Amino acid sequence: MERAPDKSPHDLVGLIDRIVDSYHAHPDTQHLDSTFLPNRAKTIQLTELLRRLIFPGFFDEQRLTSDMIKYHVGDLLNQVHDLLYEQVRSALRYDLNRTAGNGKGDDCDDCDEEARRVIGVFLGRIPEVRRRLNLDVQSAFDGDPAAANFDETVFCYPGIDAIFIHRIAHELWKLDVPLLPRIMSEYAHNHTGIDIHPGATIGDSFFLDHGTGVVIGETTVIGDRVKVYQGVTLGALSTKGGRVWRGRKRHPTIEDDVTIYGGAIILGGETVIGSGTTIGGSVFLTRSIPPNHTVSMKLSELKITARPVRSKTVKAAAGDAEQDEQGQDFDI
Repeated sequence: MERAPDKSPHDLVGLIDRIVDSYHAHPDTQHLDSTFLPNRAKTIQLTELLRRLIFPGFFDEQRLTSDMIKYHVGDLLNQVHDLLYEQVRSALRYDLNRTAGNGKGDDCDDCDEEARRVIGVFLGRIPEVRRRLNLDVQSAFDGDPAAANFDETVFCYPGIDAIFIHRIAHELWKLDVPLLPRIMSEYAHNHTGIDIHPGATIGDSFFLDHGTGVVIGETTVIGDRVKVYQGVTLGALSTKGGRVWRGRKRHPTIEDDVTIYGGAIILGGETVIGSGTTIGGSVFLTRSIPPNHTVSMKLSELKITARPVRSKTVKAAAGDAEQDEQGQDFDI
């Protein structure tokens, strides 16, 4: 193995100085001297604790039994409570420092009280989140003939992983917790390839089939029993206005019992896809569709050409020879 070159102390000191100078030159990408800032690693740890709480027995290292489940839930709740309080408290104080300045968040006792209120409401919603995730798992099993059982969908389906994280992140989003829901949603995005903004409202029995490349924007509203295939975008028409669009409905509304096939792009805050409608693959839509319609792309003309096949024939006098069978063209 080739030996690394010796480091010159002078060069190293100069490099350190240049890097530190860049921190001061570009303050928006550093957080030096911050007293309160949410922790990404701990937020991910919190997400995984909630996964164990919501899907007992699936992701635990030890075998769980009915006799011990109450002790297990109590222990998990204590861990979730303490970690969530720490992160929500930091997020609220961080946000106040960011918006009000002057270190107001550092002395915000009301932030701690609000963190306790948020935690109480959030933990109280876990049974409802479990009910909705059970419907999502049922929908995945019912909608995919390749699914052998419920366990497979929980363990293996990226769509279930993404919707689990979305449902807990969305609860924190509704409680106006800064930053933590976005950290959770991007954790799901990194691991599944599915990008769901925590602000999106998604109804019961939601099924992401395959899911890779799906994008669902912040103000999207999705009804019940909706099925979405890979590569679908539910996005905004334009972001040229930048910050002026913040807080406005920019993404489509998808009503109940809609199916959207792979690669479809549906854009705009005023776009409504009516209940019972099917959107075909690769469709591009910027306008509303009434209920119980089918939208599909007109099939392009395909030209299929058979490749020449070389076959061996035996000739009595010359031995083996090759004869080309020329392919024929036909249109569809």
